[in-house]
Amino acid sequence: EMTWKRGIDAVSFGGTKNGLMGVEAVIFFDPKYAWEFELRRKRSAQLFSKHRYLSAQMHAYLQDNLWLDLARQANTAAARLVAGLRQNPKVTLTHSPEANMIFFQMPRYLHQKLKRAGAVYTIYEGALEGPSPDTLLTARLVCDWSVSHEVIDQFVALAASGDP
Repeated sequence: EMTWKRGIDAVSFGGTKNGLMGVEAVIFFDPKYAWEFELRRKRSAQLFSKHRYLSAQMHAYLQDNLWLDLARQANTAAARLVAGLRQNPKVTLTHSPEANMIFFQMPRYLHQKLKRAGAVYTIYEGALEGPSPDTLLTARLVCDWSVSHEVIDQFVALAASGDP
């Protein structure tokens, strides 16, 4: 409904960010655009000699809607994380989460505490080290299909616990 029926010529169908190893697909809705893409793929050294190993992953990924199940798991994990972060008055969501990415702000000291505890995420605006512990830093969290409820709950609890 939201691709070829809207006049889109091609779509990138990624697998790498959803559990596959080095597998991405480009789907052309009009074959007249595909021939040049094949040439460009070869010229950019993206034609693997053992392509069947990548194809086997994509086949399993598409079978029985595994790709959709994995995406749902990632989005469900993100929704749980968002619900937990919204309970924390020190955290502000900077954008309304649409899927599995969460952009938020919280004081530097909380970021430092989370990082010391082993949390892995990206600081987008601001520096982790700095003079004022209360400075708000913007960061991005991404949940994938493998994130457990326990890990999410630990992150939320640590972000909610105490002052610097």
